[in-house]
Amino acid sequence: MRFLMVIREAVLPGSAPADPLKSLALAEPEALLKTSGYQVLASCQEPLIRKRIKEVDAAVLDMPIEGIQHWGALLLKWRPLPLLWWCSPDTASSSLEACETEVPVDGLLSPSMTASELHWALHFSAKHFFERRTWQDERAQLVSRLEERKWIDMAKSILCDVNKVSEAEAYDLLRKRAMNERKRMVDVATSVVKAHQQLKF
Repeated sequence: MRFLMVIREAVLPGSAPADPLKSLALAEPEALLKTSGYQVLASCQEPLIRKRIKEVDAAVLDMPIEGIQHWGALLLKWRPLPLLWWCSPDTASSSLEACETEVPVDGLLSPSMTASELHWALHFSAKHFFERRTWQDERAQLVSRLEERKWIDMAKSILCDVNKVSEAEAYDLLRKRAMNERKRMVDVATSVVKAHQQLKF
């Protein structure tokens, strides 16, 4: 992981940091990351971030935790990648209730970290990201299988009722029809259920 994008929320015109001197005294994430050997692109402009997101290895979100959900959803649509939260006194000033917010963060970085601590935090964050993606993919497959099972069970029930056959015979009818039509069994089951629903008044 060598090329990082620091994303911060745009500052509204006329607004300023709560304590500008305190903000200047803290190491900006891009400065700390650059001195630790990483290439860094920093932006708060959505079009630029969207354009360059394919080039980076991870995103560092320099914002209060309330903004992470929005950016996490956007980045997931554009390109899934490890997300790290820059946890500084400014960004961590949210209320304790914000801790309950569901945020897709894979790791934390802070201004006090050394180069080796940053390296390990990024390494473990990348590992966590891949584990999280694997879990999400497995969950999506399970949900899809459950949905397919639901359609097949409904179609079996309809075939049992209409043809006066057992569940095993209804299953065989669906399987044979799927083989004959070279379709997935769930597709045949879905068409059976939808056709039956259209016939009902």
